[in-house]
Amino acid sequence: MAFDGITIANLVHDLNQFLPDGRLARIAQPEPDELLLTVKMSQERQQRMGIKGGQIRLCISASASLPLMYLTQENKPSPLTAPNFCMLLRKHLQNGRIVSVTQPGLERVVILEIEHLDEMGDLRRKKLIAELMGKHSNLIFCDETDTILDSIKHVSAMMSSVREVLPGKRWFIPQTQEKADPLTLDRSAFLELVFSRPADCYKAIYTACTGLSPAVAHEICYRAGGSADLSAAACDASTREAVWQAFSGIMDAVREGNFSPCIVYENNSPAEYASIPLTSWPADSRRDYADISSLLVDYYAEKNRITRIRQRSADLRRIVSNALERCVKKYDLQQKQMRDTLKRDKYRIYGELLNTYGYSAAPGAKSLEAVNYYTGEPVTIPLDPRLSAGENAKRYFEKYNKQKRTWEALSALTLEVKAQIDHLESISTALDIAWKEEDLAQIREELIESGYIRRRAGTKKAKITSRPFHYISSDGFHMYVGKNNLQNEELTFKFAVGSDWWFHAKDMPGSHVIVKAEGKPLPDSTFEEAARLAAHYSKGREQDRVEVDYVEKKQVKKVAGAKPGFVIYHTNYSMLISTDISGIERLEA
Repeated sequence: MAFDGITIANLVHDLNQFLPDGRLARIAQPEPDELLLTVKMSQERQQRMGIKGGQIRLCISASASLPLMYLTQENKPSPLTAPNFCMLLRKHLQNGRIVSVTQPGLERVVILEIEHLDEMGDLRRKKLIAELMGKHSNLIFCDETDTILDSIKHVSAMMSSVREVLPGKRWFIPQTQEKADPLTLDRSAFLELVFSRPADCYKAIYTACTGLSPAVAHEICYRAGGSADLSAAACDASTREAVWQAFSGIMDAVREGNFSPCIVYENNSPAEYASIPLTSWPADSRRDYADISSLLVDYYAEKNRITRIRQRSADLRRIVSNALERCVKKYDLQQKQMRDTLKRDKYRIYGELLNTYGYSAAPGAKSLEAVNYYTGEPVTIPLDPRLSAGENAKRYFEKYNKQKRTWEALSALTLEVKAQIDHLESISTALDIAWKEEDLAQIREELIESGYIRRRAGTKKAKITSRPFHYISSDGFHMYVGKNNLQNEELTFKFAVGSDWWFHAKDMPGSHVIVKAEGKPLPDSTFEEAARLAAHYSKGREQDRVEVDYVEKKQVKKVAGAKPGFVIYHTNYSMLISTDISGIERLEA
């Protein structure tokens, strides 16, 4: 997931299709560490690229957590008062002509050279340099001699001992690591540099060369037919040669501008991206893109969505977690008390035997030997020497009755608390499944109805707009997945009909999956795909395989008084299935 040198090479290649000879029509700074440049393209490029309106925007973010650079047509709102850095760029670069877009080697650096007229009408050139280096990311404005005029982040000597980024200082690329430029490496230098390192092969590749991410290094090892985890020093001559050939092939593609950006998905979530085909992943898990900008927008929009949902659900997770912790502690204590009542029948038998054989107990005796007439075995009954046999019998009957009452009370209470635990665990799983903010609203409503959250005075019940996931099997059957208990209840008992098929992970919280049979028999592949959905959208989604129960919907019954989504069934089939749902087509709600 690294914004590596090859990705930037792909980006620079794309930028050179649009930006050279374009004019900077507008410069904005929508965020403290972000620029949005509106470029009026030249007539020749407008016609060649078919851009409506003749302008395109370049977004450059120097965020420490998410440095980015991409082309877009979308605008962003800007502050009413432009920051100083933005004002300086407007003063010097407004209406300036973009001369070139370059990348030094495979460094994570993009240099925009811009030509403009100064106050005296003389033609001058300036550089806007984007350093996309993680927490060290920055946007730096320099003159033609690489003297820094200003930067979006100032870095003093107290902040960095490697390089100061301040007006008047000279700009250069700091060499903090001994890495080689992979575009200039020859065979002998590559073999010596990589295979002399005491590390796994893939790690040796990306630590030896600048601009290579772990994903690209894994791909190189895969194309070489070897194991990425094999020690570099342990590779034989043929393996080393194969690694060099794979590496050389990728570098040739980068030099020639032959990029094939793609995102690879794992369980329908973006797992990795690169500007080269990631053949180490299954073909059906890859999504190819025509340009790197569209890929970056989609990839990080999805990552931001996941992060935002996690943040928005934090308060609900805390409520569920605290309630679950209390219930589990209560349940454990009740279970301990239940175990303590297991010897209650022993006290009853002691009392009965004392009533039968107590006449033989000597006064002041501490025990009585008797025969248990239920089993025929001898038994020693402890006695309180201060009490008579009858009084000891009465004491044992009192203990028995007390423990019996405790057992009867706890039998109902433990079932109640266990039901609360199961309900809370199902809500916790629903929070993991939640896809959008409206999904969280429905979960919050369930917590309110269950008494875990108090509805604010004067507020009405939230309008529910969340809908179940909708998939279609490879055989064309529609499959629906409930995102929470309320949706599970509605899917099973209001949406599905008797001949539809119902799927659920065995003995764990999870989604109800309904397959609309439409009166037709389901193919085996549809059964397997629906079971994979049930396994994935369950508490066991991190496991490799999960056991799934499935049955016709008419066999599923609702228990009176049970929480939403809790059902029983007695006649069912089961299968052990993978939790990977890659390749199953999801339709938009």
